[in-house]
Parts: sequence; C-alpha cells; structure tokens
Amino acid sequence: MVSVTTNDGRNFVGVLKGYDQCINIVLDDSFERIYSTKADVQVVDLGLYIVRGDNIALIGEVEQNIKQQTQSDPSRAEPMKPVTH
Repeated sequence: MVSVTTNDGRNFVGVLKGYDQCINIVLDDSFERIYSTKADVQVVDLGLYIVRGDNIALIGEVEQNIKQQTQSDPSRAEPMKPVTH
C-alpha cells in the first residue's frame, strides 16, 4: 500500500499496481482521504485509479490496514495547500 500526495493537496491511498517512465501510477483498491477542521476524516472509495506523474508531489509506503485506521480516526486537520514549485 502506498500513500500519494498530489500537487493540489489531495491524498490517495491504494495498492501500487504499476508505473511508467513519467511516474504515472496505477492504484488498485484505492480511496481518497479528505481532511477538514469541521468534520472527521472522510474516506471516499475510488477502486482502480490512475494518477498522472506530473501531479504527484510525494509517494510513500503505508501499513496494509491503513483504511481501517482511517475510517475510525476522529482526528481533524486543515486541508493541505497546493504545492508550489
């Protein structure tokens, strides 16, 4: 399982199924974590998802049970701001 943070501040988690020379990636069984200061972390199931390489800011390995941890996570946070280069 990997966590992907995009340049626009979104966070996707899923099983890395493939990538290419442009770092375009394919995630399977993926979901998006949406953070807010007014509500708990939201989890939106996406299934098979492709992220363009030029939109990726960070990729990191996470634990296999991250989805269960996220669904029961009552933490709140400011949404991430877009990455500027």
